Amino acid sequence: MANTTSEEIRVTKGPLLLDMTGYQWTVLLAAWLGWGFDVFDGLLFNFVAPNCVPTLLGLPIGSPEAQRATLHWTGVLSSVLLLTWAIGGILFGKFADALGRTRTLLLTMLLYSVGTALCAFVPNMEMLVLCRIIAGLGIGGEWAAGAAMVAEVVPEKRRVEAGALLYTSAPLGLFLATVVEHQITAVMFPGRPETSWRYVFLCGLAPAAVAFLVRLFVKEPERWKAAVSRGQPPRIADLFTPQFRRVTLGGLAMALVALIAWWSCNAFIPVIAAQLARSAPEFQALEPAMQQGFIGVWKATATNYFNIGGLIGTLLTVPASKFLGRKVMFAIYFIASAAAIMAAFGLPMPPQQRLIMYFPIGLTVFGVFGSFTYYLPELFPTRLRGTGAGFCYNAGRIIASAGPFLVGTIAAQGRALETLFYVGFVPLLGLLVLPCVTETRGRNLDDFDEPEVAQTVSSR
Repeated sequence: MANTTSEEIRVTKGPLLLDMTGYQWTVLLAAWLGWGFDVFDGLLFNFVAPNCVPTLLGLPIGSPEAQRATLHWTGVLSSVLLLTWAIGGILFGKFADALGRTRTLLLTMLLYSVGTALCAFVPNMEMLVLCRIIAGLGIGGEWAAGAAMVAEVVPEKRRVEAGALLYTSAPLGLFLATVVEHQITAVMFPGRPETSWRYVFLCGLAPAAVAFLVRLFVKEPERWKAAVSRGQPPRIADLFTPQFRRVTLGGLAMALVALIAWWSCNAFIPVIAAQLARSAPEFQALEPAMQQGFIGVWKATATNYFNIGGLIGTLLTVPASKFLGRKVMFAIYFIASAAAIMAAFGLPMPPQQRLIMYFPIGLTVFGVFGSFTYYLPELFPTRLRGTGAGFCYNAGRIIASAGPFLVGTIAAQGRALETLFYVGFVPLLGLLVLPCVTETRGRNLDDFDEPEVAQTVSSR
């Protein structure tokens, strides 16, 4: 096993689960927790926005003015998060190659933990935007370090399974955000919407504890040590040399299409679910004091459908990638994503049924992301793996950031469902660039390394 150190082999004796040692599972767990809390911290605002935005703007919660302002600011702050996510991903992707995967993972987790927790103390929207910028930088940087670390430590034949397992923490992170918001706002502090959202943001400190787990138990991959010892610092410009230009643009295109679809749909789940709840016949029959709880249940239900679909879809990328290839897998998911979005927001159906349609959206729009954690690291050699994967996965967010802003702006005018229907055309655009995408099925990670690095790793 070329990328297994003697230290890793000593950790576990006897039968191995998925052919991975105890240390390799520890590395996967550390990256899994880092990414799960990454998503958790990144999406907390979307759940508290209906209470947070009106409070900071001095508007009555639940009023028409507050609903319009929430839609607008959800779009604005989602776009801000995407922009800073992109900057952090590109910046810390280079750090991961220059300073190490483990150090970068630790630094980014601490950054987004502190940034999210500071949101609990903001007095106005301007300070909230600033704190979300801090969190966004860390959130963007964590993915590249974790994905590169896992790809370099696990056995070659289990890279796809490990990558997909790594991304299963994303729907679970989203689920955790749903649970935390509901428990704090509806159970612990009912009737206090003006202040309960601040306690939700404080929960963003939780990943800081996981960061210490990374510091204590996870070492730098031997493959990275061999590459960095050659003294060739990573450069963004290297991604656009004739050797890597095609793989870079192909990986960027796949990530861009998936990101626009995901953020345009997911950023507005709580808002759309709240609108559907208010349009349900039983909502009008409830006492005003119970209506907020009814809306909370619908928001949780929509998110759970999206999460469960995303979890299943993530795992299904494993057989699709291994047996059909990466390019065919992307084609299937993009076609199914377009169909799910257009059906959910274009067909006439009662509110409850439209809520259920978040399951097929999650299965496809969310599920396809399970492939990026193993596909993008496969495209680049070790010295550029963090830089390349981080650039492809995050640079697209600069363009994708326009999606939530436009959707939020148009939705604020009362055309939310119609706007989301047109988002369904985005995945179809991905089919146009598939012929230029690099197929990596059947290739070992060594195939992407310079011969000197591969030989050094194999000898350790």
